Amino acid sequence: MDHVDRILSQWNRERPDLDVGPMGTFGRLKRLADHLSSELGRVYEAHDLTAAGFDVLATLRRSGAPYTLSPSALISSTMVTSGTMTNRLCRLEAAALITRQPDPEDGRGQAVTLTPRGFELIDRVVTEHVANQHRLIAGLPSELRDHLDAGLRAWLAATEAE
Repeated sequence: MDHVDRILSQWNRERPDLDVGPMGTFGRLKRLADHLSSELGRVYEAHDLTAAGFDVLATLRRSGAPYTLSPSALISSTMVTSGTMTNRLCRLEAAALITRQPDPEDGRGQAVTLTPRGFELIDRVVTEHVANQHRLIAGLPSELRDHLDAGLRAWLAATEAE
């Protein structure tokens, strides 16, 4: 019996008329997400990054050479507002991890590019990040992981279709 089971038991006792089963799913997801976010954040913090900064650098890195995207492409990939993206880009530019230049294909736009320093940093951090993810998921047997991925994929698709 885990912490969430105890909460469900209390609700079942106090409100037996309610089916609180979904509360267990959401409660466990929330507790797990909080724990995982904290553990993932340790890798970013060790390199003076935030999760947001990591997200931008990783998006640029996985875009392939020349590791350049427009701010609007970054916004759609990371699903944040333009103001939020501007703040992220300002911080990363101040740290010399990206540059912003006029977009040669659209004189009104900008092109955001990884600097050599940014490229080296994200390659190092993403290696640690993936190793950390493997560590964090090691307690989940692979057959359960496959079922969990399938279930989460279906649930996410249904939720995003709404």
